Amino acid sequence: MNVHPLRSCTRSLFTNFNRRFYTTESPFSSPTIRSLLLTNKKTDTSVTVHGWVRSVRKQKQISFVNINDGSCVKGLQAILNPEQAEKLNTGTCVELKGTLVNSPGKEQGKELQVNSINVLGECDGTFPMQKKRHSFEYLRTINHLRARGNAGGALLRVRHAARQGLQDYFAKNEFTQIDTPILTSHDCEGGGEVFKIQSGKKNHSPSSKPEEFFHQSTYLTVSGQLHAEMFASALSRVYTFGPVFRAEESLTSRHLAEFWMLEAEIAFIDLNNLLDITEQSIKHTIRHVLDTCPEEMEFFNQFVGKKDHEKNPLLLKRLQKTMDQGFIRMTYDDAIQMLQQAEQKSLKKLFQFPTTYGSSLQSEHERYLTSEACQDQPVFVTNYPSHQKPFYMRENDQESTVACFDLLVPGIGELVGGSMREEREKVLENKMKLAGMDIEEYDWYLELRKYGSAPHGGYGIGFERLMLMLTGFENVREVVPVPRWVGHCKY
Repeated sequence: MNVHPLRSCTRSLFTNFNRRFYTTESPFSSPTIRSLLLTNKKTDTSVTVHGWVRSVRKQKQISFVNINDGSCVKGLQAILNPEQAEKLNTGTCVELKGTLVNSPGKEQGKELQVNSINVLGECDGTFPMQKKRHSFEYLRTINHLRARGNAGGALLRVRHAARQGLQDYFAKNEFTQIDTPILTSHDCEGGGEVFKIQSGKKNHSPSSKPEEFFHQSTYLTVSGQLHAEMFASALSRVYTFGPVFRAEESLTSRHLAEFWMLEAEIAFIDLNNLLDITEQSIKHTIRHVLDTCPEEMEFFNQFVGKKDHEKNPLLLKRLQKTMDQGFIRMTYDDAIQMLQQAEQKSLKKLFQFPTTYGSSLQSEHERYLTSEACQDQPVFVTNYPSHQKPFYMRENDQESTVACFDLLVPGIGELVGGSMREEREKVLENKMKLAGMDIEEYDWYLELRKYGSAPHGGYGIGFERLMLMLTGFENVREVVPVPRWVGHCKY
């Protein structure tokens, strides 16, 4: 059978094109240092490694270089001759080729006997992260280089693992992730501490007011909750994970202007179900982080987290205790009574702020409940007075309280806030009117109750506060890649 020459030519061109542009081989030119150290890769094999020099120790006959590519804490020790190490400084970016061998040292199982070195990026002696311990405050001033250090790199890897852990929990329980908008026309919490959006378009008249790009007031979101409720009313189980913004002029260690929230909304549940889901998602995430990042967590345990009076690290013990024991549950009434009893028994003034019924729980109260009263365990406090909480929380029957909770954790305070949502249209409308809200602007929110309303609830996890819990850091500015707070928006 004769093949048409044009058809044969086309087939040949397609074959060559496919071979040229597609391969089943890995597109990465070298393995990560983490994979070299953790896998059972045979020693006495040739490997190529890329990374940045952490330290150089030069001797007469031999030089030792620690190289790290950001995939692990310790990095890989490389053995070079003095000529190869001559131009190397801390911070230099290199490509090393050599033989992976068993190491006689106690600190590492393998090391690299270098055959050739290629300097990809030089670095002089002014590099600000030399081999010594730097304060976290100093590292924040060189945030563009902070991830080159052990703490900065470990933080980003644990943050990644924590995100994976949360998403894994929701995926296994058949949730749908929803991308809620960052630009919004409402303030979910009603606190008024929002960033208003203004068009960059210049007006011709200096006296005229700035034009509204959307023809109405628009803000950066403070929460994706109300939007998530839209989709929970159709998909039953949803969550959103993204940045939120608060224009709080606060310089405390617990506040940022931009941070991340995991917010879940679930239909066909009650408050007890909601507490169970919250507790399971937190424990699942802790377990995932411990399993995924053991080296990083040991680093934080030894060098970042608190220690007891005998200087024994506490972080991993606390996290293990959190997973092993059920979270304590008490009502707001129980909490107030517990605080009042503690004050009565104390010989000195125990609290600065009042512990009368109806007063808000302050940081000092949260610390006492988690650390003292409940012996260093997470605590759910439920059913707060209605006047303390936002309009959307469900009113408890025959009580002046709402079906809500705060999850308090030792050393941090509030980690999670959640509630059943008010699903009764008339009750919700009356609450909105009492709050002075524009009913017409929120007509869509009321229509979710008008058209097939379902019992539902949800919660929000402050992701940076979860990171404080996981790492032992005490300032939220240390656990976000590029922190923003009042008066500071560098980069």
